[in-house]
Amino acid sequence: MLAAACIAAAAPACQRAREIQSGAQLNRDVDQMMPAVERATGMKFKSHPVVLRRTRAQIRAYVTRKSDKDLPPSELAGIQEAYKLLGLLPDSVDLRRTLVNLLAEQVAGYYDPDSNALFIGGDVDPAQVRIVVSHELVHALQEQYISLDSLIQQKNANDRRAAAQAVLEGQATLAQILVLMPEQQLDNLPNLWDARGAVGQQQQQMPEFAHAPMWLRETLIFPYLAGAEFVRWFDRTHPGKEPFGPLMPTSTEQILHTDRYDVGDKPISLAFVGPASDSVRYENDLGEFETRLLLEQFLGEDSTETMLARGWGGDRYQVLGQDTTSAAVVWYSVWDDAKSADQFTGNLKQAWQRRHASEPGTRRYEIARLVVDGHPGVRLVDAPADWAGWRHLPKVRVFEGGH
Repeated sequence: MLAAACIAAAAPACQRAREIQSGAQLNRDVDQMMPAVERATGMKFKSHPVVLRRTRAQIRAYVTRKSDKDLPPSELAGIQEAYKLLGLLPDSVDLRRTLVNLLAEQVAGYYDPDSNALFIGGDVDPAQVRIVVSHELVHALQEQYISLDSLIQQKNANDRRAAAQAVLEGQATLAQILVLMPEQQLDNLPNLWDARGAVGQQQQQMPEFAHAPMWLRETLIFPYLAGAEFVRWFDRTHPGKEPFGPLMPTSTEQILHTDRYDVGDKPISLAFVGPASDSVRYENDLGEFETRLLLEQFLGEDSTETMLARGWGGDRYQVLGQDTTSAAVVWYSVWDDAKSADQFTGNLKQAWQRRHASEPGTRRYEIARLVVDGHPGVRLVDAPADWAGWRHLPKVRVFEGGH
């Protein structure tokens, strides 16, 4: 996802304007908001960002370039293949086209670190312009203290990247509220993450979002709302500090469960060892949030959804095979305790039974409860029945150096 993207539908509804604000008015808005953004974040601007208008076609072109930069074709192809094998994407989806269409629809404005400029859509309602500017000004300020691109472009570290994005978007979401409603007390706000259902329903009015796979919809909303709740908690419990550098959370588990962040419960890094039983096409991790989404995809949402991936400790998967028609996925996860691992094993078996019942074919799967370097673990293998790798399944070990 794009760290600088501002979800248009997350802002309050407003009537469509007849006239677009002038460039001069935009710059006045920036000048007026900068002190409020500084107060909301506790950071000072080192330089003055520029603000410019962009047409919808220009925004789409930027989204396309930024997507290709953040997720080069080889990595995007790997993600697409992995998430299809894991059931998070339908086989018919072209991930790049879907992602570009979705973001081009959603992005009302963005901050570009390369030019130190805010770009606002020319078709954005005047009443909404201040919302977009206040959000993107926070990203401009963040870039003056940390490199946004370096955080979002971490390779083969999906969960860590999602956690970093949640901090960036969460801080911008909270700050925009304080800038636009300075009388608002953050402690009086309802839990924003609990409001994700309502936000998702509002987003359904936008055609690309409404037809996007659940995984894309949920991962688009997650950094803004879950991130905002984490940052609100962090500001309250760590006054005067910023959740950057060594204080940056390292997993979506820490975003979702601040008690795990507080006790320093970092994810367990897993590494595949030994010669691969087949050609490795892609490798990465899911993290607690996407593990939860995977189960929800097949088990549905109910009152126990928050428990579906509770106790997650770490995970790693590989996509193997000579081509997409013979591709296999091997996914290991480790858990905080045996009870969590047992519960996940049962949920995963139920999910995969439902999946294969609705997708009969020539594939075979195996879900095994095991131990990985002393940690309760679970292994999922989903591959063609005649896959040669079944005879020598890949193994993992705990990797102390991290990924």
